[in-house]
Amino acid sequence: MKKFKRRLSLTLRGSQTIDESLSELAEQMTIEENSSKDNGVSNNGRISYGKVHIVHENLKMGSDGESDQASGTSSDEVQSPTGVCLRNRIHRRISMEDLNKRLSLPADIRIPDVYLEKLQINSPPFDQPMSRRSRRASLSEIGFGKMETYIKLEKLGEGTYATVYKGRSKLTENLVALKEIRLEHEEGAPCTAIREGVSLLKDLKHANIVTLHDIVHTDKSLTLVFEYLDKDLKQYMDDCGNIMSMHNVKLFLYQILRGLAYCHRRKVLHRDLKPQNLLINEKGELKLADFGTPCQETWPGISSSDEFRNYNFPKYKPQPLINHAPRLDTEGIELIAKFLQYESKKRISAEEAMKHAYFRSLGTRVHTLPESVSIFSLKEIQLQKDPGFRNSAYPETAYGVKIDSNK
Repeated sequence: MKKFKRRLSLTLRGSQTIDESLSELAEQMTIEENSSKDNGVSNNGRISYGKVHIVHENLKMGSDGESDQASGTSSDEVQSPTGVCLRNRIHRRISMEDLNKRLSLPADIRIPDVYLEKLQINSPPFDQPMSRRSRRASLSEIGFGKMETYIKLEKLGEGTYATVYKGRSKLTENLVALKEIRLEHEEGAPCTAIREGVSLLKDLKHANIVTLHDIVHTDKSLTLVFEYLDKDLKQYMDDCGNIMSMHNVKLFLYQILRGLAYCHRRKVLHRDLKPQNLLINEKGELKLADFGTPCQETWPGISSSDEFRNYNFPKYKPQPLINHAPRLDTEGIELIAKFLQYESKKRISAEEAMKHAYFRSLGTRVHTLPESVSIFSLKEIQLQKDPGFRNSAYPETAYGVKIDSNK
């Protein structure tokens, strides 16, 4: 107890708030506790500091297991601690589920046995707030942020700044897409755009937005580890000879709107919607990818366009939409017309479009699904065979870069 009081008095410096000091003290005691246990100093799984440890009362925890005070990223209201309690810690075995919840990991992550065994020995205080530094250290020890965690299988494509590989994660045994962005290009990689894109993807968790699993940073490159999807919408249309099932068109459009509505509720604009940036897997699940703006690489000549530079886009006379989409029904034509309103205030939003009569045939349950759940989890939602389906010999694009045609 004397050691505890001395540590508390040293920690409560005038430049820190009580809450900050307690957070620091808790972390220091945890480190010392682990060190003591490594040296064999323990008491049946209880710490030796008088068999007590610090617990913040009324301190809210974020969904990722970090305290709001520690991370500063949670939108929940932060309550200040009202005191310090001394409680006995009861040793219990740490499960995989405990760790996944604590570190906000996907359910399919396979934690290395060595790391899990180490946790059982150290018995970390799972009821205490977790600082960002501790969380980063834990993720690194598991294997996140390390290139050796991923196996490159084949090169999918290469662009001016990035190369995309098909890979496999040693943590999940699942396929991943490794987008390796070069940071030493003579013209300089678009660091601002990269930073913005990564920041956006880290915060967007939705069934219709591509998942960013990990980030590996070295001096020469930045590798983004994405979930792997088979193809993009352009490849899909090429495989169909541009003759798609109208039912599948409806399913893809609904998923695009569902992902966009989620983004717009969070004040995020995609800004580069095109077939190459809409990824599709074999189930028919569509996901938004490559947030950004059109650039010289993705739209040759755009930077020299006067309309692009001045944002002085002309008004064009409307044309009969049925001439361009003869297989689309009346409700579909009506929805497209609402999308193509020149004045943004008159244009239908993604949220409103999802409720349009055009999607009535999908049923009502698609509107009540949680954000992280695919529409294909419903038995009434199934992809149909496209009339013009054919297998393409060589896909042309993947994750925003051109495929190597010499493979």
